[in-house]
Amino acid sequence: MHGEGQATEIVGAGAVGPGILDLDRTAPLDATLNMVIAVRVRETRQRRGLLIRTVSDRTGISKGMLSKIENAQVSPSLATLARLAVALEVPLTGFFRGFDEERDAVFTKAGHGAEVRREGVPAGRHCQQLGAMRGQHRRMTPQLVTLTEEAKEFPLYQHPGTEFLYMLAGAMAYGHGRAVYLLEPGDALQFDAEASHGLVETVKLPATFLSVTAVGSLHDPA
Repeated sequence: MHGEGQATEIVGAGAVGPGILDLDRTAPLDATLNMVIAVRVRETRQRRGLLIRTVSDRTGISKGMLSKIENAQVSPSLATLARLAVALEVPLTGFFRGFDEERDAVFTKAGHGAEVRREGVPAGRHCQQLGAMRGQHRRMTPQLVTLTEEAKEFPLYQHPGTEFLYMLAGAMAYGHGRAVYLLEPGDALQFDAEASHGLVETVKLPATFLSVTAVGSLHDPA
């Protein structure tokens, strides 16, 4: 959880932890292409409101083969894709959209999240950053928070965006505005983070919860 104006230090950010696959071990090119084609064919057919049998009738391609194409189980020929493009009224190149685009992704192995340290945070509160996207995609901040000690004071937070809490272990009372919620394992709380919020009482320690703070797209109107 974030409080505006608080200094934040992330320790160990950028380190590649175990579980990251080398680039030369990524999915085979043909498998990736088949998956892209499968997604594009299926979404186009569904957007047109067509059943598989209707597309089969229009193209002469069997329903079984169409099902395999939409589930990335076969590599369709260009001739097959051309018939599908005509039947679905889309350009042939549309089936390859997204194939050569690079997309950012962050993978954090269990126990290897960067430690987050903030000024004024009570002792016994440990936060791990579970990943942060870059640039315009940095719209969400996921953290794993563990409470291990009773605290005499509980700071309150207010910041832009929406926050989501999911209780994993232990129990705590959490306040938002004038309401207080008892969070136990499996409980979730989502709220407008511009209202005053924060921990009210640690009911059962150690307590662990997932905290996700999200803000709108940078392109959203103010």
